[in-house]
Amino acid sequence: MRRVGLIAGSGAFPALFARAAASQGLEVVCVAHRGETDPALESLVSRLTWIELGQIGKLIGAMKGAGVSEVVFAGGISKQTMYRARPDLKAVLLLAKLRDRSDDAVLRALAGELEANGVRVVNPADFLTDCLARKGRLAGPEPSNEQLKDVAFGMRLAREIGRLDIGQTVVVKTRAVVAVEAMEGTDRCIERAGKLCGPGAVVAKACKPIQDIRFDLPAIGPQTIDTMARAGAAVLAVEAGKTIVLEGEELAGRATAAGISVLAVED
Repeated sequence: MRRVGLIAGSGAFPALFARAAASQGLEVVCVAHRGETDPALESLVSRLTWIELGQIGKLIGAMKGAGVSEVVFAGGISKQTMYRARPDLKAVLLLAKLRDRSDDAVLRALAGELEANGVRVVNPADFLTDCLARKGRLAGPEPSNEQLKDVAFGMRLAREIGRLDIGQTVVVKTRAVVAVEAMEGTDRCIERAGKLCGPGAVVAKACKPIQDIRFDLPAIGPQTIDTMARAGAAVLAVEAGKTIVLEGEELAGRATAAGISVLAVED
């Protein structure tokens, strides 16, 4: 049986990947992060090792010990956890080589360390082609012409903040920037926008142009829709072919019920 490693963070993405890989006849060996990864993931994989964030030596040892030659990253790590991390010696040496500690720089360095130890990092989307957003309206009502103008405006800005490695999400209204995602994450960005501008905002989420697509692909799910509904946001725009859609049927149902348009657009 082909074996694949899973480095799991928070959210629904690790479980989605584990189920998809198992359905393809793959054995999944997982390293999970305490305080971030859902413990229920343990029932979906053949082997699971818990680590604290920053225990890179233990992470690599678990994958090599299980005979894993390829691994995927799935799920996020909160910035609060990152600032509380106690890195081991291998992590300290790795971080010391970096010019900055942006998400992209840290993940690329970790991928390089894994590959130096014979564990190739691969794109999780290769196992999840049915979960990638397809171009067009995914759920909800047809957006108005004014909303489509905001979509184009917001996606252009989302790609620009991504180029600077700031975040993936921008919230706009009537061609004005309301909120930009940074360390707080997408949900907190949307909540802040709702307090600032009231109902009717457009949420644009894009893959960073500089991004290594093996990790940190944009993802949306039912929780995104629930957050938008509470904030009064009207439209969610993502990039077709570059966004993971978690629990697609549930997302579509909640979006339709809330009157939120969900669009996948191309660059």
